Amino acid sequence: MGERVFFYGTLMSGFNRRLRIDIDAKLTFVGRGWIQAMLFDLGLYPAAVPGDGRVYGEVFEVFDPESVLASLDAMEGHRPGDLDRSLYVRVQVPVTLEDGETVDAWVYFYNAPLGQAMRIPSGNYLQHLEKHQRQP
Repeated sequence: MGERVFFYGTLMSGFNRRLRIDIDAKLTFVGRGWIQAMLFDLGLYPAAVPGDGRVYGEVFEVFDPESVLASLDAMEGHRPGDLDRSLYVRVQVPVTLEDGETVDAWVYFYNAPLGQAMRIPSGNYLQHLEKHQRQP
């Protein structure tokens, strides 16, 4: 397998955000899994930050990583040469898949103050949306 990405919010299946940046054709679904982090509700989208919880999401294999990661970097406000001014930072982390296998994948961690953002204790953004009756 080549490069992989882990999506835990509005880039997951069921949302149309990936279509807006035209990367769907360059992604293949690998499976669901989790990373070690904490998840917060920022209102329009979630934010994961490194921590001692679990954040659940989806892993995709990336074809043409250079263009896909460049598109994702732009969408997520990641500035590789200026991390202090990046809204999200892209890092590789281990992802535990549902079958217990661990793979490395790129994830975007929030890199700005969380303010009064509410933590999502389940670490599952889709469950959180259903519980709060918001539509993706």
